[in-house]
Amino acid sequence: MKPKDYRSELEPVWCTACGAFGVLKAITQALTDLEVPPEKLAMVSGIGCTSRLPGYTNAYSFNSLHGRSLPIATGLKVARPDMRTLVVGGDGDGFSIGLGHIFHAAKRNVDLTYIVLDNGVYGLTKGQASPTTETKFKQRRGLAGPDEAPLNPVMLLLASGCGFVARGHAGNLPHLRTVIREAIQYPAFSFVHVLAGCVTYQKPEYADEIYHRCDVLPENFPNDDFIAASEAARGERFSLGVIYKKSPGEPLPDGSVTDDDDMGIWRGIQVS
Repeated sequence: MKPKDYRSELEPVWCTACGAFGVLKAITQALTDLEVPPEKLAMVSGIGCTSRLPGYTNAYSFNSLHGRSLPIATGLKVARPDMRTLVVGGDGDGFSIGLGHIFHAAKRNVDLTYIVLDNGVYGLTKGQASPTTETKFKQRRGLAGPDEAPLNPVMLLLASGCGFVARGHAGNLPHLRTVIREAIQYPAFSFVHVLAGCVTYQKPEYADEIYHRCDVLPENFPNDDFIAASEAARGERFSLGVIYKKSPGEPLPDGSVTDDDDMGIWRGIQVS
């Protein structure tokens, strides 16, 4: 199998240089590495720019309802556990109308891989503010919620008890390929947060700023340490790589993690 073998005959209609092209390529490369038969592959999405992605793949593709991709993919995987099931979408689809499903997906821990391309705006509907739009950008553009802090998806998933939490950047394909490959291999629910700017509703300088705020985690990063993962998820800079990975069946951190106010992320669920 080659990456092109996982592509359908449809040509993407994304804007030129959209980060979704990178996500599509990284997914097909990761599937090539793992030699997943297309007839054993299912791709589920909601609504939005990134949610068009299943139609561009050679798989059983389902473009579902806005924000409802996770429960639909869960039903599919439970009914057909032999299918390798990937869920893709954007920050509006996943972290706004679909936010409530993330907690339950992490809790149920069905073997799904959820990949979210986060560009910080609603790209499909003319650039409105999404849950992850940064405050300065909203103030500069006159968007809704200028005083609201953006959601931190990685902190959210850590607090939800997700056993595999990672982040990549659509502009760093070799790295994103390895991250997605490891997420697909994880035998339970896995989450990959992918950063990229919107080339239509954000200036190129903003995308460059996001890219230069990214730091690839060192190879010896202790991603089995919940405290280290929580520290890597915080701050103005973005850590790229597998941030947290616990062995399936391993118990979650106990209440002692929350004794320190700075580490009150488990019981307090700080997501900003």
